[in-house]
Amino acid sequence: MARAAFACLFLLGLLAGWPALAATPEDAPAPRIATVDWTLAETMLSLGVVPVGVAQIADYQAWVEEPRLPEEVVDLGLRAQPNRELMASLDLDHTLLSPLYRAIEPTLSHIAPVTTLATYTSGGDLWQNLVTTTRQVAEITGRQSGADDVIEQHRRRIDRVGDALDADLPPLLVIQFIDNRHVRVFGEGSLYNMVMERLGIENAWQGSTNLWGFATVGIEKLATPGHLVVVEPMPMGVREELEQNRLWQLLPPVRQQRLFHLPAVWSFGGLPSAARFAEELGQALTTRPPSKGI
Repeated sequence: MARAAFACLFLLGLLAGWPALAATPEDAPAPRIATVDWTLAETMLSLGVVPVGVAQIADYQAWVEEPRLPEEVVDLGLRAQPNRELMASLDLDHTLLSPLYRAIEPTLSHIAPVTTLATYTSGGDLWQNLVTTTRQVAEITGRQSGADDVIEQHRRRIDRVGDALDADLPPLLVIQFIDNRHVRVFGEGSLYNMVMERLGIENAWQGSTNLWGFATVGIEKLATPGHLVVVEPMPMGVREELEQNRLWQLLPPVRQQRLFHLPAVWSFGGLPSAARFAEELGQALTTRPPSKGI
């Protein structure tokens, strides 16, 4: 029953939440804005604003996956070292950065006004930070009138998933592979943990985390009594190596088939990634049996 209910709610969430998340006045010219930060790029898209340029587009499509960047978006090069000559040719109105790229702000400010927006900070309420960032991007892009609707649509998408889940789910340990022996495990301060809390799901990782909400650990630390959730993408060759890795094969959640796979969802994302992680996780928990292997 829960699986059928979730399938209906998942479809409703998709129809309600994408692609037309925000209404744009027909007479409002689209601001020419570039960003090297993928979180700000997906936030712009959620507000109905297509960035003129984004850094490392192929990697964005692999790690963020959705919302997809339209083909007309220009690839600016590396996130930490974008092509300044190319950016100067784009007739930009504004450039958006996150604090991770603050070092390039003085140089980019010679091309167009630059605003640095901080979403992931130590302490505080991450959901509220995502809401604040959405409102800040809406103000810069002239989409203030649609911001509240966009925020509410994402909140409802997450709430729908929570309403469809069973109340007695086991704890989840959410990871992304670095190599065949090390993973990022997500806990306090991460987007994944924040969404799980809103869904009423216990996080099996109670250890310390960094500013971004993850810890780097060896795979021997993954002997959780709950389910193990692997988020794509997998580094090249790791999947094949794990098939021969006896330590991985002997981990209880692997040996006992308590393993779920999710497609790529940006772990340091904004509201679009938060809502999509909720939907992908909910769909896995309610419509797919645990995996037998990586």
